[in-house]
Amino acid sequence: MAIRQIRVQGDEILNKKSRIVKEITPRQEELIKDMIETMHDADGVGLAAPQVGVLRRIAVIDVGEGPIVLVNPEVIETSGEQTGQEGCLSVPGKVGIVTRPNYVKVKAFNEKMEEFEIEGEELLARALVHEIDHLDGHVYTEIVQGELMDVTYEEPEEEDEA
Repeated sequence: MAIRQIRVQGDEILNKKSRIVKEITPRQEELIKDMIETMHDADGVGLAAPQVGVLRRIAVIDVGEGPIVLVNPEVIETSGEQTGQEGCLSVPGKVGIVTRPNYVKVKAFNEKMEEFEIEGEELLARALVHEIDHLDGHVYTEIVQGELMDVTYEEPEEEDEA
């Protein structure tokens, strides 16, 4: 496994539509493992293959319950809406206000090409739609309401040992 370079906004690959995955090859198995490691290393909750320079319909998500692998995902149902701050590993140091569905049902394949459906609300719904947008060549900044805002992450303070 390896940490891959995350492409940032301005890189043309982020605006291209990804190709369907017909089978999982050893190369794509390695890509999936690398994507999970890269996402965790960057403290992200999702990562799509185009963000690491690969135009394949593969995304990974982890909202704190373990990684979810999505191959050829498609949204089949949405309802409600939520408006809140959204960030992206391809737009480092920035967040923006985005409205997304509050509930999403997605059909996809796992890393063994077994079909499944996943339902998500709130953060998981936001992450699912965000990553599928990447696979279609879209970045959240296209739908942000207002201006992007700078975000800084504070380092956790170390406790003094007595």
